[in-house]
Amino acid sequence: MESSTKYPLLTESKVHHEQPVQLIKRGWKSAIYVIGVEVAERFAFYGTSGNLITYLTDNVNIWSGVATLLPLLGAIIGLVMLTLSVSTLIPLKFQFWVFFVSLYFVAIGEGGHKPCVQTFGAEQFDERISEEKKAKSSFFNWWYFGLCSGSTAGMLVVFYIQENVGWMIGFGLPAVAMAFALVVFLLGSEFYRSHVPKGSPLVRIMQVFVAVYGKRHLHVSKDGVPSYEEENPDAAGLASNGQIFAHTNQLKCLDKATIMDKMDTSSDTKNNWRLCSVTQVEEAKLLLRLVPIWLSCLSFSVVFAQGSTFFTKQGSSMDRTILHGFRIPSASLQVITGLVIISTVVIYDRILVPIARNWTGIQSGMTMLQRIWIGIFFAALSMGVAALVEAKRVQVAAQYGLTDQPNVTIPMSVCWLLPQYAILGVADVFAIVGLQEFFYDQMPDEMKSMGAAVYLSVMGVGSFLSSFIISIVKFASLENGDEWLGNNLNRAHLDYYYWLLAGLCAFGLGVYIAVSRCYVYKKTVADLPT
Repeated sequence: MESSTKYPLLTESKVHHEQPVQLIKRGWKSAIYVIGVEVAERFAFYGTSGNLITYLTDNVNIWSGVATLLPLLGAIIGLVMLTLSVSTLIPLKFQFWVFFVSLYFVAIGEGGHKPCVQTFGAEQFDERISEEKKAKSSFFNWWYFGLCSGSTAGMLVVFYIQENVGWMIGFGLPAVAMAFALVVFLLGSEFYRSHVPKGSPLVRIMQVFVAVYGKRHLHVSKDGVPSYEEENPDAAGLASNGQIFAHTNQLKCLDKATIMDKMDTSSDTKNNWRLCSVTQVEEAKLLLRLVPIWLSCLSFSVVFAQGSTFFTKQGSSMDRTILHGFRIPSASLQVITGLVIISTVVIYDRILVPIARNWTGIQSGMTMLQRIWIGIFFAALSMGVAALVEAKRVQVAAQYGLTDQPNVTIPMSVCWLLPQYAILGVADVFAIVGLQEFFYDQMPDEMKSMGAAVYLSVMGVGSFLSSFIISIVKFASLENGDEWLGNNLNRAHLDYYYWLLAGLCAFGLGVYIAVSRCYVYKKTVADLPT
C-alpha cells in the first residue's frame, strides 16, 4: 500500500480531464506571417537551386540533399556570397571556390530554417480549441500553397533574369527576397504564440531504453501488471498541455520500463533511469513506429528529385517556343508543377475535403496515411508517363536524323512534358503535405520541430539516393555498352531509367501500404471512449 502512494498507478481516478484555457483565437492571424516568410524564402531558394541543372549538372542532387538534411542569417550570407561569386569584385581564379562555399552556406541556412518555421506556424493553432484544431489541418494545405507560390514566382522571374539579363542580378534577387522574409517575420512578432519546451525530450526517450535494459529479466504480464504514471504531468516534464498518452499493445517489450520492481518500491525517490511513465514509454514507441513509414516513403522522394533534374534536361532538347515566338527557359518548366500544386491545393481544401468529410466522417476528409499512399501512386504514374514521352522524343530525334546531334532542337513541342509535370504536382499535394502533417502530428509534443526535420530528411535522403542510383545506372549500363544516362540523350535510354523509377516507386507503394496497415495512431487517454 505504501508504494502506491509514492508511485501512483495509471488508473481512471488519476487522469484529469482539464478544461482548456480560453486563449485568444489568433491562429490564422499569426500563421499568415509565417506563411509569408515561407513564400519569400522559397522564392529565394528555388530561384537559386532550380536553374543549377543548367549551371552545375552533376551536383544538384548532392547540394539539394545537404540543404534538406542540414539558420535564416546563414542563408542570407550564402545568397550574398553567390551574388559576389559571379561579379567582377571577386578575382576570376577565386570565383569557383566562392561559388561553392556560398552554395553550402545556403544549405546550412536551409537546415536551420526549414524544420523550425513550419512547426512554428502549426503551433499558432491551439488544439484545445476545436475551431483551431480543425484549422491546423487546413494550415498544412495553405502552407504548401504559399511554399509553391513562392517557388513558382522564383522560377518564373529569377530563371528569366539569369538567362536573359545575367547571373549576378539573378543571384542577387534571391538575397533581397531573404532579407524581405526576415522583415515579414519580425512584423508578426506581436501576434506569435510561443511554445516553451519543458525538459529534454531526447533524454526522456533515452531513459526508456536504459530502464528497459535494466529490467530485461522481467516479463510483461498479459493480465496487466500495474504500470507507473506520473500524478502531475506538468511536474513530470510531459507535453506542455499535460497530455497523458493511452497505452498501446505494440512494442510491448518497452512496457518493462513502467513495471515497479522491488528496487523501485523500496526506494524513497524515483530513479528516472529505472522507472518511466506510460506516457514516456508511449513517446518512445511513437518514434519507433515512424521508422518503417519513413523508410517506405524513400522511393517517392527519389521520384520527387526528377522534376528538377532529368525533366529539365528533356525539355532543354525540345522545341520550347510558345505564344508568338516566346522561348521559355528549360528550367522554368518546373513552374508547371508549381501551378498544378497551387490549383490542386485550393480544390482539395475547399472541395474534396468537405465531400470526403461527409462520406468518411473524418475531419480532414481522409487519414494522413491514406493521403500519402495516393501521392505515392501518382508519383509512380508520373514516371510511367515520363518514360512514354521520352521514348517518343527519341523516336522523333531518330526520324529527323538528329540522334547524333544532341545540341540541335528536336521538332517536338515541349508541351509533351506537361502531363508528367502535372501528375507529379498532384502527387506532391497528396504525399508531401501528408508527410508534413503526419510527422508533425505523430511526434511527441516536445519534438514537433524534429518531426518537420524527419519529413525533410525523407526528401534529403531521396536526393542522395537519386544521385546514388544515377551513378549505379551509369556504371552498369556503360559496362553493358548501352549507356542509359549519357550526355547525348538522343542516343541514351532515359526512358529505361524512368521505368526503373516507376517500378521502384510501385514496390515502395506496396511496402508502404503493408506498413501503414499496421500503424497505430497516437492517442491520449482523453481520446479513449468513456
